[in-house]
Amino acid sequence: MTVEIARIPVLDDNYVWLMHDGVSGETVVIDPAVAEPVLDAAAERGWTITQIWNTHWHPDHVGGNAAIKAATGCTITGPAAEADKIGTLDRTVGEGDRVHIGGVEAVVMEVPAHTSGHIAYHMPSESVVFVGDTLFAMGCGRLFEGTAEQMFTNMGRLSALPDATTVYCAHEYTLSNARWAVTAEPDNTALAARHAEVVRLREQGVPTVPTSIGVEKATNPFMRARDAAHFAELRASKDVFR
Repeated sequence: MTVEIARIPVLDDNYVWLMHDGVSGETVVIDPAVAEPVLDAAAERGWTITQIWNTHWHPDHVGGNAAIKAATGCTITGPAAEADKIGTLDRTVGEGDRVHIGGVEAVVMEVPAHTSGHIAYHMPSESVVFVGDTLFAMGCGRLFEGTAEQMFTNMGRLSALPDATTVYCAHEYTLSNARWAVTAEPDNTALAARHAEVVRLREQGVPTVPTSIGVEKATNPFMRARDAAHFAELRASKDVFR
């Protein structure tokens, strides 16, 4: 991998991702919920933040934009369809657009449903995708502004990426997702084993993300839905699961 990616835990369960390209010296922040821990993490590593990439407008993904920009002069990129909700954007992007960190390219994927303009950033050369709140370990985002059909389509698009693609999502929801997932697929032995491993990791306070496309295809009921109707049933089940 050309870039280095660091996980910054913030708030109750958010992860901000800090990505550095040693060749160009560029550093990108993905979905900064808050500013201070991100600025501190960059400073500790001797990295200079040059860009922010937002996946969607929710405050726990853009809340640090203004302060980081004020401190660094960085450029902020985000979804064109949500520009009216993210007042700090310098560049807006949509399906198929390219963004870069140094010489490394990310391709923008439109993945609406959690929010109407949600995007993901896929970096083919790095086998990396930043998915915001679209895909989680053994879960997916709630359908706040979109439909089950849209999210089912998103799952299909993400499933089509190479299995080795590392998935950087924005929350530590894995244990609660796993508790539900084993009820949705009680005969999935790979899922049962993963549930047990996640319980062990979380008891030790160890993060469970990033994940990978291959792991999610084997153990995430949402990635395994037969069709949009089945997906909708799964999402409704998860929404009321306690």
